[in-house]
Amino acid sequence: MRLNQFVARYLHCSRRQADALIGAGKVKINHQIATFTTPFNKEDKIFVEGKLLKIPKAPRYSVVIYHKPKGELVARKDDRARPTIFESLDRKFAHFIPVGRLDFASSGLLLLSDHSGVVSALMHSALERVYLLKIEGPITPEILEGMQTGIHSHKGAHPKNPQQSLQLPPFARYDIIKNHPHFSKLKITLTEGKNRELRRFFAHFDRAVLDLKRVSYGFAHLNALPEGKTRYLNPKEYQHLYAFLKEIKL
Repeated sequence: MRLNQFVARYLHCSRRQADALIGAGKVKINHQIATFTTPFNKEDKIFVEGKLLKIPKAPRYSVVIYHKPKGELVARKDDRARPTIFESLDRKFAHFIPVGRLDFASSGLLLLSDHSGVVSALMHSALERVYLLKIEGPITPEILEGMQTGIHSHKGAHPKNPQQSLQLPPFARYDIIKNHPHFSKLKITLTEGKNRELRRFFAHFDRAVLDLKRVSYGFAHLNALPEGKTRYLNPKEYQHLYAFLKEIKL
C-alpha cells in the first residue's frame, strides 16, 4: 500500500487530502519527513501534523444502503437550492460518503460508507450495477445492436446539455421486459458507472428515459427497502464486502 493510501485510510480523509498533507511535509515516519515514495511497514510510527496515526487492530467499516427517491441530488448542498440526499438522511450519516451518484431524476440503491478507501474501491470496481428502465417508444434493431456492441455518442442526455463525444461500451447484460410502440421496459446490467451513461445511450437513439431505478450494486440489493429509507448491510452482504476488499488488498 502506498503512503497516501495508508494515510487516507486511517486518517479517514480523501486521497487528495492525503496527497496535500504529504506534499506539505506534514507526514513523518519515525519523526522523519516522508515523501510519496518513502518505504514503511507496520512497525513504523507515522505522524500526521505531529499526531501519531492510530491504526486499529481490526478496522471496521460502516456501509449503508439508501433508497434514493427521484428529485434529490447526491450532494451535500446545491447552489440552486434543490433537495439533497443529506437533507433526508439521518444526521448520524452526515459524514458518510456516497459511492458514485444517481442523477436527480433517477431513484434506487445508493451505497454510502464512512471510509473513503471503501468508497473508492467500490466506485472503481467492476461490480455489476443492475437497473430497471422505462423508455419512450419501441426497442429497435439499432438499439439492440448498440446494447450488444456499444456506441460512440455525440449527444447529451438532456436537450440543454452541450454535446460531448463519449464512447459507451456494450451492456454486460440486458433483458427486454416489454417492447411496445409507446414505451418499453428493460433490465440492464453495467460493470462501470460513467456519467449518465444509460440516459446518454438512449438519447443517441432519440429515446427519452422515462424512469430509471438502480436495484442492486454488486452484492448489495435494494429488495423491499422503502423509498427514502436507509439500512446497514446485513451480515451476508458484509461478508461479501470483506471478501471483495481482501481480494483487492485494501
